[in-house]
Amino acid sequence: MKITNATLFAAATAAMSLMSVAAANAGPATPPSYEFEKCFGVAAGGQNDCQTATNSCAGSVAAGGQGDAWVFVPKGVCNKINGGSLEPK
Repeated sequence: MKITNATLFAAATAAMSLMSVAAANAGPATPPSYEFEKCFGVAAGGQNDCQTATNSCAGSVAAGGQGDAWVFVPKGVCNKINGGSLEPK
């Protein structure tokens, strides 16, 4: 099978499109519109809102309850959650 320049160009264009979509989804979550605070230690696996010491972007922690992973919660709620902390653990 002969690979043409057009085929290579199409493949490269598709790969670059996928990379830009992945880059757009990386990084921290968008802050919510309500008054919020960052609550550490209560994020479920894959549900953190920002990077941690061991993960580079939101939604990337493997296990729940990681002490440096946080989620946005309404202001005043974090200390009411079992295991919640306003500071990294």
